[in-house]
Parts: sequence; C-alpha cells; structure tokens
Amino acid sequence: MEGILEQTSHRPLRLGEALVARGLLRPEDLEWALEIQARTREPLGQILLSRGLVRRYDLYRTLAELWGIPFVDLLQEPPDMELLHQFPPEQMLAHQLIPLRQLEEGLEIATARRPDPIVLEEAQRLFGQPIARIRATTEWDIRQILLRAFRTEILTTATYGLCYRRPEESAHTVFTRGQFLVMTLLLVGTLLALGIAPRATLIAINAAINIFFLASILFKFAVSMVGARYEREIAIREEDIRTLKDDELPRYTILVPVYREAEIIQTLLTNLARLDYPREKLEILLLLEEDDQETLEAAKAARPPGNVYFIRIPNAIPRTKPKACNVGLFFATGDYLVIYDAEDQPEPDQLKKAVLAFRKGGERLACVQAALNYFNARENFLTRMFTLEYSYWFDYMLPGLHRLGLPIPLGGTSNHFPTERLRMLGGWDPFNVTEDADLGIRAAVEGWEVGVIPSTTYEEANTQVRNWIRQRSRWIKGYMQTTLVHTRNPWQLIRRVGLRKAAGFLLLVGGTPLTFLSAPWMWAMFLWWIITQTRTLDPFFPPPVLYISLLNLLFGNAIAIYLNMLAGFKRGNYDLIPWALLTPVYWVLHSIAAYKALWQLFTRPFYWEKTRHGISHWLRR
Repeated sequence: MEGILEQTSHRPLRLGEALVARGLLRPEDLEWALEIQARTREPLGQILLSRGLVRRYDLYRTLAELWGIPFVDLLQEPPDMELLHQFPPEQMLAHQLIPLRQLEEGLEIATARRPDPIVLEEAQRLFGQPIARIRATTEWDIRQILLRAFRTEILTTATYGLCYRRPEESAHTVFTRGQFLVMTLLLVGTLLALGIAPRATLIAINAAINIFFLASILFKFAVSMVGARYEREIAIREEDIRTLKDDELPRYTILVPVYREAEIIQTLLTNLARLDYPREKLEILLLLEEDDQETLEAAKAARPPGNVYFIRIPNAIPRTKPKACNVGLFFATGDYLVIYDAEDQPEPDQLKKAVLAFRKGGERLACVQAALNYFNARENFLTRMFTLEYSYWFDYMLPGLHRLGLPIPLGGTSNHFPTERLRMLGGWDPFNVTEDADLGIRAAVEGWEVGVIPSTTYEEANTQVRNWIRQRSRWIKGYMQTTLVHTRNPWQLIRRVGLRKAAGFLLLVGGTPLTFLSAPWMWAMFLWWIITQTRTLDPFFPPPVLYISLLNLLFGNAIAIYLNMLAGFKRGNYDLIPWALLTPVYWVLHSIAAYKALWQLFTRPFYWEKTRHGISHWLRR
C-alpha cells in the first residue's frame, strides 16, 4: 500500500485543467462548473458528469492519469468472478471497490475513487488482505459488473426478500389455510342457512351489506371533513425553502421504473431536469426490463447526463414494478429516495419540500407522500372524473387520515423515503400489485409515520375506458391483497396498531373493494323495484333495513357527488364541478373493474395489468 501511495500522492489533482488541456472541456464550462462547486461543495467530476459536460470514460481516464494508476474498462476486462463472489456486493457498491484478481503479493483491485490512504484502508478491511495493485474504473462499470456477477442473488432478494424475512407480510401466499377455512365455513354456513331459513338469511345478508356500505360512506365523509379543515401537511413555508443551501442538501436517488415507454423517455428526462435540486446531488436510476430493447434504445438516443444510470432488470416472474424498484433500491446510494413514473411532472421544489418535511417530522417519519393530479384533466369524461377523484383523495382524504393518525395507503408515485428506513421496512412486496398502498400499511404496523407534503406531481390521466379498467382493476386487486395480508392475524393487527387504526384500515383498504362489489346488487334491487312496481322485494326489506338502504341510495350518492364537487374548489377547477353529478356513472366503471379484480385474485393474483402511457393528445402538443 505504501508503494501505491508514493506513486499517487505527488500528483496534483487539477482535473479541470487536465480536461481543458486534452480538449475534453471548454474553459468557460470549467469556470461555470467551478462556480457550482463553490456553491454545492460536490466533487468537480460529479458536477461535470451531471451537467453533461464530459463523457464518463473521458473523465475517468483523465482521473486515472492524474492519480497515476492505469484505467480498466471492466466490461472489456471483467474481474475474476469466483474471487468477486467471496465478498458482499452491498459493501463493494457502497465503497466503490472491486477485486480484480488474486496476485502472489496481494489483491489487484479497481476503484472509482481517488486511491488515498482512507480508500486503501477501506479496501484492506473489506477484502481482508494486502492491496498489491490498484486501477481506476467508473462507478457505472462497478454497478454493471455487480449486477452481472450477482444477478441471481440480487434478483432473488428483490423478488423473495420480504417473503423470506417476513412471510406474514408478503402477498406471495394469497390465502392462508386459516383464511381458506373461514371462507369455506362462511360459504357452507350461508348455503345451509339459505336452505333452512332463506328469507331470514337474505335479510341478514342484505342488512350486513347495507350497514357496512353506510359505515364506509360515513367513515370517508368524516375523514374528508377533517382533511378539509386543514391545509396539506407537513406545513412548509416558501421562506423555509429559500433558506436551504445547496451544500447542505442531501444526496437523492430517483427511481423511475419504465416498461415499453419509448415514446415518452425524452419527456421524462425533460421533466426531471426541471427539478430545483443540484443535479450533482441527484442519482437517477432508470429501471429497464431486459426484454424492452426499444425503451433502452430510446433512452440512449436521449443522451441523458451522467447522473442518469440504466439498470437492466433481470427477466423473471413476477414481472412487476415493485420487483424492479427493489433492484433499484439495491443500487441506490442517495440519503433519500423517491419514485416517479415515466409520465410524471413533479413540481420543481418537491425534493426540497420533502427534505424539509423529514427535518421537521421527527425520527418516526418513514415516508412523505406528495399529491398526484393530472395535466390532461379536461381531455374527456374519464380524465375529468379521474381528476376530481384524485383531487378529493389527495387534497382531503389523505390530509384527514394524516391528521387523525390513521394508516395512509401510499400512491404509486412521488413517495419520498429516507433510504435506510425503506430498507428497514423490507422494500416493496413484488407479489402485491399495489405495493405502494401495502408499504404504507406496513409502515403503520411497524410504528412508523407517513406524512403528506404540499406539493403536486402531475400525471397523465387515462383517456380510454379499457385502459382505465386495466389500471383500476389492478389497484382494486392490490387493495384485496393488502387486506388479506394484514388480516391473517386480526388480533395481532389490533395489538400492534390499536383498534382505531385497524378499523380505519379495514374501512378504507378493505371497504373500498367491498363497496364496489356490493353496489351493483343494490342498484339491481332498486331497478327491479322501479321497473316491476311490485312488492316482491318487500319481505327482504324490513323497516330498519329499508331505511338504511334508502339512506345509502340517497345520502351515499349525494355524499359521493358532494365530495367530488368539493374537490374542484381547492385547486380552482370550477369548470369540473358540474361533472361531479356524473359520479354514479363513474362508480359503474369501478364496479366492473372490481369484479375483474376479484376474478384475477383467484386466477392471476400476481399479474400486473400494464397501463399504457403516452396516449394523451396533450403530450403531443
């Protein structure tokens, strides 16, 4: 090691001058980069890469010369794979150190960091033997080699990690034996009761459905009214954002899972470039499926800056977004992490608001959720209703849940985490098709808190009915999965979160699919009564049940319409308010999606219904 230090310590580290002398960087660009470095205190090389001012290999070859060590392209000269497998990939990634081969006098290693005494001491501790020779490489090469060498291990952990560590929290098992037994007993008991006392049984079923329906409506109305009384939390002022200094901001990892999204890759990169956050502190991981060559080529053609990394997700079942995110989580090096979808347009200051929220939120804050809304709200009936629904959910429902301290099912994007806390939670469940909602509930069960920040990410609302049903059926199926997972041991759930939070979870996450499934039967009975004008249904509606049913019909629809109308006010979408009158029609689509979800829960529980993006004509303007 002393020989290596003697070789490298006398060389001046004037990277900018060396790049200019080699014609790889313009003098004016160097001056600009140095101004950024004075403000952010980030390494000059990282600034040059993240701003797209130099190519990665040009930068590291120049660094290798300045460090006085040879450069190695790991993809052209791969390391000894047997040797590589003797050491933990997480540690090699964290320290950016790779063993290349075993020599008589010690190890030959490669690093993406300057080989100073600290780095060499880290290498000796990590590899447990003397370092005989050192070479320079890029951090991109290290990532790619680790993914190639530990492909099976990374894939297995991403897919089955939660299932192995916490099987009771994984949707890998759809129904437990206990749940099958309860379902069987309920079914057999209901059939026997119908045979013995059909009228009384049907009245009981009718009453149970109506009572639960009413409880769900009242719960959502009460929570929304609480949310309406308060601004979205955690409260963050504009002056707080202005006081943030670039050199004090943490590093941030952005995960973007994409699949067959070639047409909007350029738009995605443009939207991320608008974030008001030092680029040299951003690590953007594009998670690309191995068989999606078209999107990969589009991403390459977009010529992203050096802080954008392509992570190829191994092709294996289940093919789900959470599995891809777990692979991304393995490679994430940021202090904080956020997920965006390919079509997302986050407000520029969202990352800074998240940082402030974590500083204010305390040690138990595991996640903050930004609001979601749509940039193509006025395209057609579906996009208008979708916008009203999301405005109600994120502007009223989630703030109400947060204020009441109830579990918050996360949205599929714009979730911000301290990276290590997310790892402590076990990442996402690849077998749950609403991995976001499940993660929010798991955080609550573990005693963590989920907050809401006053920032919005704009997405593309579905414009086509079939595409909408594919997406919504997946969401509803995921709510069913999440309910099944967290009710495997109801008493344990109550012990861990308390009766109030458990009831809130059941009414919201479990109640939503049940209301969609039961609504058609209630409508059918009402229509039968209207069309036939007979009293054939009267025996099944004794006065208490009749009054509750009428309350559901009149009050329930009125509340749904009112809440969607209310949703139009906070964001000033006054022209959308009259469309809330069509909420009952929108509910019909939900019920169709719910029955598709129920069918798939038994036949294809882990199937990920792909939602097509990039179909809005607003994207082509």
